[in-house]
Amino acid sequence: MIELEGVPELVDPVMVAAFEGWNDAGDAASTAVAHLDSEWKGEVFAALDAEDYYDFQVNRPTVWLDGGVRKITWPTTRLSVVRVGGEKPRDLVLVRGIEPSMRWRSFCNELLGFAHELGVELVVILGALLGDTPHTRPVPVSGVTSDPDLARTMDLEETKYEGPTGIVGILQEACTHAGVPAVSLWAAVPHYVSQPPNPKATLALLNRLEDLIDLRIPLGELPEDARAWQVGVDQLAAEDTEVAEYVQTLEEARDTAELPEASGEAIAREFERYLRRRDGSGPTAPPGGHATESGDPGTYLRDSPGGRTRPPRPQRPETTDASGDEAGGTTGAGAGPAGDASEAPGSPGSSGSPEEAAGSAGPSDSAGPSKEPPGSAGPADPSDSPES
Repeated sequence: MIELEGVPELVDPVMVAAFEGWNDAGDAASTAVAHLDSEWKGEVFAALDAEDYYDFQVNRPTVWLDGGVRKITWPTTRLSVVRVGGEKPRDLVLVRGIEPSMRWRSFCNELLGFAHELGVELVVILGALLGDTPHTRPVPVSGVTSDPDLARTMDLEETKYEGPTGIVGILQEACTHAGVPAVSLWAAVPHYVSQPPNPKATLALLNRLEDLIDLRIPLGELPEDARAWQVGVDQLAAEDTEVAEYVQTLEEARDTAELPEASGEAIAREFERYLRRRDGSGPTAPPGGHATESGDPGTYLRDSPGGRTRPPRPQRPETTDASGDEAGGTTGAGAGPAGDASEAPGSPGSSGSPEEAAGSAGPSDSAGPSKEPPGSAGPADPSDSPES
């Protein structure tokens, strides 16, 4: 049994998880959870033992200086709690780390143990994949679940995927078998500009999460960051005629595929979100800035089963990623579960799932618009979704 000393009783808790690596194109998913942690001042209460789940030759520890004292940050997965007040309070349990190298079943069982002890009512796992989607259009976000009842009540796709999977798919299935409602949200990141960060994809995930759990999320500077990102990519694409033509082809295919939806539920969702933000309805939080590494874990820090105190999470060194691991230590800095550009949900050329794409090709690490041949994919069915 997992004992959580010092963690208060939570109100309608939802667990939100994201993992760097294969399931995190453009770092969009892990940055979304980092943003929630930063905006709501999350307090770390547990960290999984790195020795149990990580190969340190794949995800290397990081050495850094703290006031002249050398310290080591080990790659791991941390859990924090954020208390969200307001008219309809709802607490979040945030899970952020790196996709484990081994013992995935034990890893999921440990997370489910925390979920059970905290009374979590819903698990939402965020992911991002590389796809054949133009950067100039809204980021497609698909919601999938293994639970037929949940798919029906929450207007989600029921997954029918068969093939290679990542920790997002494994954790979702573990939740389903344990009787815990679980949903995966996938954002499609343009494959020709996969280098992180991608604030536009992060913003899209947070908007979809806001709709799913009926909770107003403070966005801080993310909207402005997303606009600046798009302007920057516009400039890079304009410098190369071939890339500009390819983007135009994606735009035409995307617009044609999504024409029926433009006057339906998509507009209704956006209008409802606008009204919520204009009226200030729903739980609120103080304004904040960029998604950054949170500070001292405070009173929620938990001792390990062996009696060793978990070290407090340090400030992020300049060479490390959001979880303290070296930027080059994870599997593909901009990688998502889709090496093939034709596998994004709701995007031109998609016909399968992100995991199916990852099984046939490796992750992408391009730093900017690449000259991907335009003929690699055709128009898509907008109903396609990850693991569907």
